[in-house]
Amino acid sequence: MAETTERVLRLLGLFETRSVWAGPELTQLLGVTTRTLRRDVERLRDLGYPIEATPGVGGGYRLGSGGRMPPLLLEEDEVVAVTVALRVGAQGISAIGEPAVRALTKLDQVMPPRLRGEVAALADATALLPGATDDVDTGVLVALAHAIRDHVRARFGYTGRTGEASDRDVEPYRLVATGRRWYLLAWDLRREDWRTFRLDRMAGVRASTFRFTPREAPDAVEHVQQAIHRTGSAHHVRVRLSADVEAVRRRIPAEYGTSTQVAPGMTEVASAADDLQDLARHLVLAAYDVGASLTVLDPPELADAIDDFIAALAATRVSRLTP
Repeated sequence: MAETTERVLRLLGLFETRSVWAGPELTQLLGVTTRTLRRDVERLRDLGYPIEATPGVGGGYRLGSGGRMPPLLLEEDEVVAVTVALRVGAQGISAIGEPAVRALTKLDQVMPPRLRGEVAALADATALLPGATDDVDTGVLVALAHAIRDHVRARFGYTGRTGEASDRDVEPYRLVATGRRWYLLAWDLRREDWRTFRLDRMAGVRASTFRFTPREAPDAVEHVQQAIHRTGSAHHVRVRLSADVEAVRRRIPAEYGTSTQVAPGMTEVASAADDLQDLARHLVLAAYDVGASLTVLDPPELADAIDDFIAALAATRVSRLTP
């Protein structure tokens, strides 16, 4: 009996690391027969874990949603509160963005339907301050995180920069969060090449049950940065700030621009954006924060955008309420 219990717990542990497994994989890892594996799966089902069996090529066993909550030492109302907080953290792409997505993936896998409804209601009633990030559905983040972890293909509709819409079937490898956006590094099965996709341009994202053998992938962060600099923005700019390069890098992270020291106390920043006015605002505020003067090297239109922002700021009037 002790041996059986240990084996069932080990099987549950495997499902916690990856929700989709082929039957032969499990029998080999556990050292059991197919018949014993089926009995162990039934034991987990009796304990409240919804193990789904899918026959045929690309099938196997999947740990579905709606199982009993694992021993997290959290009350149900605490689970709802934590999940909503994680959704906000993930969508806000703050320093906790990626860990929040990983935690959401784990909670989503075992969330009972009743609690899932409470989370959805609270999420619908929650608003995030616009302007800091693009609007990304956390459901998309969780679906892609599941697919990456389980090595299963993902499918979605995608709208490119030119407005052309297409259906994509990919092998997802890594989610990359920049300061404003989420990107997916994936092997595009249609083009047979590594591609980056902006999550805010995706629609109908879903993970399949078709597993793939991981390829040797490029560095995700570097690949996304190259893609952004190559095709991601309409405006490319260069400015100089009269400040130390380390101070500038603390204010302008690598996701927003490349900072290079060109002389003692002088830093050149190369950046890009679709919205020149928005970039002008960020650069002016960065210069103010580090106490530096700002010189535009290229393009001349950036200087005009900066003048417009400063003029609008100077024209802003502040009123005070009198008691």
